[in-house]
Amino acid sequence: MINSLLALSTEAKIGVGVGVGAAVLLIIIFIAVWISLYNKLLRLKNLVEEAWATVDVQLKKRYDLIPNLVSTVKGYAKHESETLEAVIRARNVAMTATRDNKMEAENELSGTLKSLFKLREAYPDLKANRNFMDLQEQLRNIEDEISSARRYYNAVVREFNTKLVVFPSNLVARKMRLEKQKYFELDSEEERKNVKVEF
Repeated sequence: MINSLLALSTEAKIGVGVGVGAAVLLIIIFIAVWISLYNKLLRLKNLVEEAWATVDVQLKKRYDLIPNLVSTVKGYAKHESETLEAVIRARNVAMTATRDNKMEAENELSGTLKSLFKLREAYPDLKANRNFMDLQEQLRNIEDEISSARRYYNAVVREFNTKLVVFPSNLVARKMRLEKQKYFELDSEEERKNVKVEF
């Protein structure tokens, strides 16, 4: 009887030991998965911020170019001051906009730039001005760079936002208090067209 109790006691100890070992292993796996997801979300968050910074740099280039373009046009289109003022006003709003309002301000600026380039048709001498043509070419190149930066930003945001809603990373994201990021989209079909700068 004592031998059978000892045997049961030994088997119970082994069973408890296996159970505790399995529980410890599950806890270690859970912690490893949690840390992995946490680090992945942090990397994605940093990529979103880096992508936004790249967009911001390209937008800054455009802001710096606009005053030169406007001053070149002023000489030819003196009585078009309303259009020129609208472009400068939109530029200033876009430059000072917060990240949340930046996309809307950029769409407004793109629209005013289109109206600026429509002046080219009304002033044939402006079309022939070498400085204006150089500035247009620079703006076209910057617009291409902005477009590339937007695509990269939106791709990173898509991946980040997906991680925020899929299981199990959504549990970690909720604990980190991460929020979905906005895509950098154009508002209307007219704004989706490239700024036309060719002759």
